[in-house]
Amino acid sequence: MTITRQTTDAMRALQGLEDGRSSVRLRAALAVGTTPDPRFVDKLIERCAIEPEFFVRDMLTWALTRHPVTLTLPGLVREVRSERAQARSQALHTLSKIGDRQAWPAITRTLLSDADDEVARSAWRAAVLLVPEGEESALAAVLATQLGRGERETQLSLSRALVALGEAVVPALRAATMVPDPRVRAHALATQRLLRDPDTGFEFAIEEAKRAVALGGSGQEGR
Repeated sequence: MTITRQTTDAMRALQGLEDGRSSVRLRAALAVGTTPDPRFVDKLIERCAIEPEFFVRDMLTWALTRHPVTLTLPGLVREVRSERAQARSQALHTLSKIGDRQAWPAITRTLLSDADDEVARSAWRAAVLLVPEGEESALAAVLATQLGRGERETQLSLSRALVALGEAVVPALRAATMVPDPRVRAHALATQRLLRDPDTGFEFAIEEAKRAVALGGSGQEGR
């Protein structure tokens, strides 16, 4: 009887993940995470790729973190190669929450420079959390190729990722302040400022950097 009831509850939760009401989907994801079951893993990953509501996606990710890494990692690694941008982004986000460095090989240069900003931002966050010791400088060099990209939110995400790598980013940022593209130079200078003084707001740092670049300097004078 207990087994039958558990099976019924599992089926109800799985069906709830596809309900047209976001509140029902949210409760279903909570129920799945509260009572982990290997049968849920594939469905959770599948739903992450198409779930339209942010809060439900976040609960789906939480539910996945409640299951053993041996069950979740293979599916998530497959998803980062999906043609669907949301599938890649949410899988990367979930990998960053799980925090298992076995996933590091899946964080490719292609993902770190993905054409979709949300995917790239998720890849940056995952990369700085999963990067093996000793590979920070190499990661910084790849991330630095994205300086100047996108709007403020994207640039802030990249700056935060670079700052999280600490002193390993210094050579890459210094090189970026010397390139011809003023957007890249300004972004690199702003990130340098945040690295030196984490309490500096990004808006202040980027505007100050833009003024320095507009005046024709690298921003390195006197340093």
